[in-house]
Amino acid sequence: MFSHVALGADDIEAARRFYDAALGALGVPPGVVDEWGRLIYSHAGGRFLLTKPLNGETASGANGGTLGFVAASTAEVDGWHAAGVANGGTAIEDPPGIRQVTAGRTVYLAYLRDPAGNKLCATHRIA
Repeated sequence: MFSHVALGADDIEAARRFYDAALGALGVPPGVVDEWGRLIYSHAGGRFLLTKPLNGETASGANGGTLGFVAASTAEVDGWHAAGVANGGTAIEDPPGIRQVTAGRTVYLAYLRDPAGNKLCATHRIA
């Protein structure tokens, strides 16, 4: 459904440290900074970009917005969470664990805020 997702970040190097570690735990290669200063991750046909806001204002997390990443296992979720916290992210909500999201659908997930305050989730579907 999506060709790419872009989030704002005021400090691209802080974003690189955080996302190289957190996404690396999910098997995503390190990001590359392009000629416009955008940090770009390409994986499994999708692109994830971090950029200074084009309007010159300060980057901020979307109120009510969450960007979710697919994890291949519960261990990947845990690794993503640990790598993110160790590299400038903030653990939020409950610790990584099992959640019943709908009748008959169970997931293992964790939430973080990146250095710019964007809310992120890593999810592994159990059932």
